[in-house]
Amino acid sequence: MIKAGIIGGSGLDDPQLLKNAEEIHVTTPYGEPTSALTIGSIAGREVVILARHGRQHTIPPTHINYRANIHALKNQGCTHILATTACGSLREEIQRGDLVILDQFIDFTRFRPVTFYDSFAPGAENAKHTPMSDPFDEALRQKLVANAKAMGVRFHARGTVINIEGPRFSTRAESNMFRLWGADVINMSLAPEAILANEAAIPYAAVAIATDYDCWKTDEAPVEWAEILRIFECNVEIVKTLLLKTIQVI
Repeated sequence: MIKAGIIGGSGLDDPQLLKNAEEIHVTTPYGEPTSALTIGSIAGREVVILARHGRQHTIPPTHINYRANIHALKNQGCTHILATTACGSLREEIQRGDLVILDQFIDFTRFRPVTFYDSFAPGAENAKHTPMSDPFDEALRQKLVANAKAMGVRFHARGTVINIEGPRFSTRAESNMFRLWGADVINMSLAPEAILANEAAIPYAAVAIATDYDCWKTDEAPVEWAEILRIFECNVEIVKTLLLKTIQVI
């Protein structure tokens, strides 16, 4: 049976997305997830929504309990995970408000647990090394791409996201370094999620909303949180529609 998990940023963890929504509180071996789970349905598909930063956006990126979040969704029987997030653009062609269907990440975080395997059982055959060459599920990505195309929205069918620790933004030197590394957008939360979803064997895909140009673009004002929120909120309904259409065809 198909059951989709949605991990949302501000405005995209809306329980009103679901029919017959019910809120449940759960715990995991890794502690509590960052929010209660909202369970319901979309077009006959069972769906579980989790607020990445908490319902009131009180949890900074470094302190999100990523392991509890992914474990909770797996424990609820989620067979797929769709994630949404704001990001900064590192490319001129990725404009404010554009959607990016991510296909690669670079993990530049430093202080987060990024595996469920804190130890291995005795014997080399019990070591757990999860392949991560293509961290975003291609079948899910293509469904997002097809629906974004059908909707006629501005989007990019692939992109590499670099994940930084946060909550501070980059220096201009860092921003330019990330561009040289081949990153297309910058974010503070997706790499741990993608890693853990892969370890849990749950297909995972993410839609990023470009809200700013970080600080590499010197003819633009450096990124500010208020501007990120403004652009994000202007595009919330578009991303909700994309998620709804995609869940129906999983």
